[in-house]
Amino acid sequence: MEGFAAPDFALAREVLQRGIAALFFVAFLSSLNQFRVLLGERGLLPAPELLDWASSSPHAAKLIRPTLFRLIRYTDRRLAALCVGGILISLLLVAGVPQLGPPWVPMLCFLALWGGYMSIVSIGQTFYGFGWEMLLLEAGFLAAFLGSADQPPTVHILVLFWWLVFRLEFGAGMIKMRGGREWRDLTALTYHHETQPMPGPFSRQAHLLPRWVHKGEVLGNHFAQLVVPWLLFAPILGLWIPDGVPQLIGTVAAAIVILSQLWLVVTGNFAWLNWSTIVLAFAAVAAPGVLRPSGDIPLYWLVITGAVTVLYVVLSVPAVRNLFSSNQQMNAAFNRWNLANAYGAFGTVTKQRIEWIIQGTTSEDPPRAEWREYEFKGKPGDERRIPRQFAPYHLRLDWLMWFLPLGRRLEDWFRALIVKLLQADRPTLRLLRVDGSSHLSV
Repeated sequence: MEGFAAPDFALAREVLQRGIAALFFVAFLSSLNQFRVLLGERGLLPAPELLDWASSSPHAAKLIRPTLFRLIRYTDRRLAALCVGGILISLLLVAGVPQLGPPWVPMLCFLALWGGYMSIVSIGQTFYGFGWEMLLLEAGFLAAFLGSADQPPTVHILVLFWWLVFRLEFGAGMIKMRGGREWRDLTALTYHHETQPMPGPFSRQAHLLPRWVHKGEVLGNHFAQLVVPWLLFAPILGLWIPDGVPQLIGTVAAAIVILSQLWLVVTGNFAWLNWSTIVLAFAAVAAPGVLRPSGDIPLYWLVITGAVTVLYVVLSVPAVRNLFSSNQQMNAAFNRWNLANAYGAFGTVTKQRIEWIIQGTTSEDPPRAEWREYEFKGKPGDERRIPRQFAPYHLRLDWLMWFLPLGRRLEDWFRALIVKLLQADRPTLRLLRVDGSSHLSV
């Protein structure tokens, strides 16, 4: 069984399991705090109405991905219970408790996180229509097959992680090359730090860097996304070249991906997208002699992980075609289970920042009243206020407010938001920073 073992990647396995579990903690916490207001029984886009529509016909049912709420009726209390359960399992995995048992114990824990969070994403509609939702689900599924602490991870599951990082990074790079001209003439980051969805506290400083630095950023991005991902697979050559050089190449490639993502963490707020990439890139980091497991891989575990690998090879065919297609899709799922997806972001960069401002008043004479702005927690508002760092936490309403001016129609959720604000709905106001009608912090 030694040919299937990767003992030098035990540290990588620890980072993957605990890091992915930490990201699930953030995701479930975000859902616990926001889902009921946005999508609950009295939300802006009530999930029960979507589920009722899905049950109205077999055709409608096929349009909804798997969710527990097709088996049990949705209620806000059940949603909260699911989130609390996900948070508790995540914390146990971060602490490494399930990993102390046989490999099927952490497997069941990660599959519970995957299934539970997919149940939320499947009914999350536009508020959960982000690429990093699919990324977390796919990472959680693969993490289920990394095994326990007393045995080495299997080579083929690590290769699947490298393949995930490759699709994530190379897919993003190809989207940019096929997208806006600004990525090809190296001007994209002249605008992006200023026009990105949710700036961070250092975004302004990044925007004010010299233009030649911005061009260097774009070149560095192209290198990190178009060249480096191929080197992640170098450790496979270690099967024939046992001198450690292939593992070193893979580790250096992972380090470049991690450093490039850390720059994005410092200069922006992209929920858990960058942190997910950092955690996943550790899959290629070899650390000989560190946390070296003493046990052997059980035969039944090789059978399970081998079957998962074969499944992934089959599911990856559409993803491979998409990567090299002139009509490449971005953040697309090719099956109902959110596995072997296509990824990518910012194929084009907006050159203007357009913000929709919502104002309110309690005056009985609106034409003569003083109207005050409803301020959001993360969305830019008051120009004198330095943006805060929220990532990896995901402010869903703030993100959709950035997309709103880019659309061609008034979104249903926005109409519902205005109604809630007119009603001074307390749960909705708690998603904001300042209540415009009273100009009080919420």
